Amino acid sequence: MFSYYPHYDTVATGLTLAIEIIGTFAFALTGIVVAARKRLDIVGVAMVCGLSAFGGGTLRDILLDRRPFFWVEHHQWLWIILGLCVIAMIFLKTKHIELTEKMIQVPDALGLALFTISGTEIALISGSPLLIAVLMGVMTAIFGGVLRDIACNEIPQAFTDHRPYAVIAFIGSWLYIAMDYWTSNEWLPTLIAFSTIVVLRLLAIKLNVVIPSWMRK
Repeated sequence: MFSYYPHYDTVATGLTLAIEIIGTFAFALTGIVVAARKRLDIVGVAMVCGLSAFGGGTLRDILLDRRPFFWVEHHQWLWIILGLCVIAMIFLKTKHIELTEKMIQVPDALGLALFTISGTEIALISGSPLLIAVLMGVMTAIFGGVLRDIACNEIPQAFTDHRPYAVIAFIGSWLYIAMDYWTSNEWLPTLIAFSTIVVLRLLAIKLNVVIPSWMRK
């Protein structure tokens, strides 16, 4: 029977931390844009931005019983997110930029890839079975966006636009595990999984690829 034995320490590697930080920034940007489209005030923008950035990682850490949470251990990022919200609101108002769904597609794809990888790796470090590690990667990647949309009184886009989103994260997570098993290079699995997830997500949007949905008779 196939088994996986992580070759990591019990704490996240520096690469994992870097991925988590960049992914947090990418999803924070999507939260700001969505909140701005809803014309929320600064408190609403900050809350939606925080949910987008930290929601998936927090759920993962709760399920894995991992403490402290990312945003508690690296609390300086709370200040960075708040500053980003203020700067973004001022910039968007003064430049009169039209807020469209296309604005969040690229940072959302980047965040999807980065959080899928970090969630999967952290679950592996904790000793989780392969399937659980994959599911943790998917939840880390999508749950922040789910909370973001719920806070903005919308059905989560991950469930309604019918384009592969969680499916791509699922595939990318397994790809990361397979590459990590077959190579000792720390960067190669991350690079391949990241590129695959981003390309698949952007192609799905460009080509309007959809997955089967519930059809009423």
